[in-house]
Amino acid sequence: MQSARDSQDWLTKIRREIHRRPELGFREERTARLIEARLGELGIPSVRMAGTGVVGLIKGGRSGGGVCAALRADMDALPITDAKQGELRSETDGVMHACGHDAHTTCLLGAARLLTGLADGFSGSVKLIFQPAEETDSGGALPMIGEGVLDSPRVDAAFGLHADPGIPAGKIGVASGFTQAASDMFDVTIYGGGGHGAYPHTATDVLYAACQCVSALQSVVARNVAPLDAAVVTVGKLRSGTARNIIPARAEFSGIIRTLDPAVRALVRERVERTIRGVCGALGAEVTYTSRAGFPMLKNNEAMTSLVREAAANMLGAESVQDAAPSMGVEDFAYFAERCPACFFNLGVRNEAKGITHPLHSDLFNIDETALPIGAALLSAAAVSFMSHHEK
Repeated sequence: MQSARDSQDWLTKIRREIHRRPELGFREERTARLIEARLGELGIPSVRMAGTGVVGLIKGGRSGGGVCAALRADMDALPITDAKQGELRSETDGVMHACGHDAHTTCLLGAARLLTGLADGFSGSVKLIFQPAEETDSGGALPMIGEGVLDSPRVDAAFGLHADPGIPAGKIGVASGFTQAASDMFDVTIYGGGGHGAYPHTATDVLYAACQCVSALQSVVARNVAPLDAAVVTVGKLRSGTARNIIPARAEFSGIIRTLDPAVRALVRERVERTIRGVCGALGAEVTYTSRAGFPMLKNNEAMTSLVREAAANMLGAESVQDAAPSMGVEDFAYFAERCPACFFNLGVRNEAKGITHPLHSDLFNIDETALPIGAALLSAAAVSFMSHHEK
């Protein structure tokens, strides 16, 4: 841990450079070049995947076979205008690292730096996966997997982290089992005969129908899902109309379903569509409904979770390792966890004394940068521990 703390200034400089110049999904060209440059300085070869994704490989110096552990960090920012002031404010209008991906990338570079100094002591290899586009609907994990990021050498386990403003810096949260929700997106267009606002009886009010749909969707979870199960239905976009005195002929809205159980997922998807079609039918409006599956549920492997928990307890003390509650957030690291044993843990970044308390996706989001060496050290420790316990 001390060697990681000795990298504090190096890590802070990298994180601030990425933070000030955020880039959206699949556009992370500047970030990719920075990563390639830092890996090159460490003597780590790298290749591009999925456009802006970067993959490095550290080979152990000991003879013998050895397993391959993957460490993953996402790189992209969000379309949010940064409300912070001072040197940490984004220099790109309308784009901001409001979800901590700048910290994730920095932690992985820090882990790479630590692992180069430890390579003579292990016989396996560590694959460093810098992934684009986690914040997009499709994600960047599947494109990288499709291009072979888990092959040559074959990845035997994967580890990742996420900044958590609910946990104080110096602590982590981790749990086995389902820890992140699955997502399903839906888009709705409602059609009807528009008309004059003074004569509503001559029109089919699609805006009213859309509002009734949004209201009725709240009953899907409240009256269909068992109280001890988890599900969220959110409508985040609604668009209709051109003037206050015109009943529009078209209304559109879009939403997302989040669930933590496969059976609940199937139930909610069916009830959302049935509710929308039923409401529109009752109001005499026509409707088109389209949906598509998003990211799967993220399930942490019990053995990998125990390994991370043990490494964190040795490094930070058992009192600094919290049981993480399941989150309704979604995360495309789940695609890696579907294909190999994996653990995704939460890195505490909160510091009330410094005013660092804002939630993820807030335009004031920030992190306590003392968490960076902890994240780097835990990622590297997880990889080394896995390799030492699973030598071939």
